[in-house]
Amino acid sequence: MIFKLAYKNIMGAGFRTWLNIFILSLSYFVIIALQGFFMGWQDDASREMKNWDFAGGQYWQEAYDPYDPYTLEDSHATIPEDLQKLLDNGEAISILLSPATIYPERRMRNIVLKGIDPDQDLIELPTKYLADPDGETNCIIGSGFADNLNIKEGDFIVLRWRDKNGTYDARDIKVAHVFSTTVITVESNQVWISLPVLQEMLGLPNEATIITIKDEMYNKEFSGWQYKNLDFLLIDLTNMIKAKTIGSSIMYILMLFLAMIAIFDTQILSIFRRRKEMGTMMAMGMTRPKIIQLFTLEGVLHAVLAILMGAVYGIPLLRYFEKVGMQIGMDAKEWGLSGLDDALYPVYGWKLVVGTIVLVLITVTIVSFLPTRKIAKLKPTDALRGKMTK
Repeated sequence: MIFKLAYKNIMGAGFRTWLNIFILSLSYFVIIALQGFFMGWQDDASREMKNWDFAGGQYWQEAYDPYDPYTLEDSHATIPEDLQKLLDNGEAISILLSPATIYPERRMRNIVLKGIDPDQDLIELPTKYLADPDGETNCIIGSGFADNLNIKEGDFIVLRWRDKNGTYDARDIKVAHVFSTTVITVESNQVWISLPVLQEMLGLPNEATIITIKDEMYNKEFSGWQYKNLDFLLIDLTNMIKAKTIGSSIMYILMLFLAMIAIFDTQILSIFRRRKEMGTMMAMGMTRPKIIQLFTLEGVLHAVLAILMGAVYGIPLLRYFEKVGMQIGMDAKEWGLSGLDDALYPVYGWKLVVGTIVLVLITVTIVSFLPTRKIAKLKPTDALRGKMTK
């Protein structure tokens, strides 16, 4: 009886009820849509960074610090025997890093010179172009970096480096290929050449800075080398997504605040205008807790109907974005963000949908209950006369 009466009362309010329901449904939609885009960005970026850079994890030479370029000259060591077995079996690749300078179009640009096996297939970097059958030193660079330097495939650029003894040398290298990727960590200020060539240039045979492994479960410790799992390697991305999510929560709060204000005002107005009705129900034997339950249920029904309304227009829109994505409108590399391509595709998990529904339902229930506390003090005689008990 209470449910039927609550439903009849909110439907009798007409336009005001449907306006509240629409605002609540919009809150559902905005929260799920934005969170879905962030989850999609994190999934895409994590997958691309693993495919292009991290694979199953990495071993770093203990002196290597990616945030301190001054460590590059000393961050190399002989490859341990067990890791060498993984390299021989194709289950790992070694990468040697060195600071260097290039001079495109008579300009100077400091870079990180990276050596990698041309025959590797562990990551998606197109290293096959590094083979130099004609005796030339081939290199590959990312499209964003190439555009920044106005470099094209087939161009020659001057490379200068310093070997392990501190002796400077230089040679012309050929841009054999310009690759396109969304992973900034493999192209920003980086030039890739063949690992044997770089080892010969630096005088560092069988030495490396990073060992990228295929299997994340292989995490044996080696002296002078530090194992970095995917959680560590992706921590910057994870923290950035968290920061963006927290920033977007301001919009969630505003949407919920507007919806809750509408519900709260509706409850206050309803209690004020229906005093005689409450007095009549109390005179007929309905207890105060039942009346409080009735008014609280009326508020909760707004949230329930908002779920149905949101499903009508929200599901087609969310499915549309899931298929075609959201066009970013500009090159994400200009933002310095990894994992963003021309379009961002959202991911909607059941935890996101259920969590959003539960959050809004709990919030609406609390807001609906608060104004009804005044009913607990209401006297039937005052209510029948249209008054509120002080």
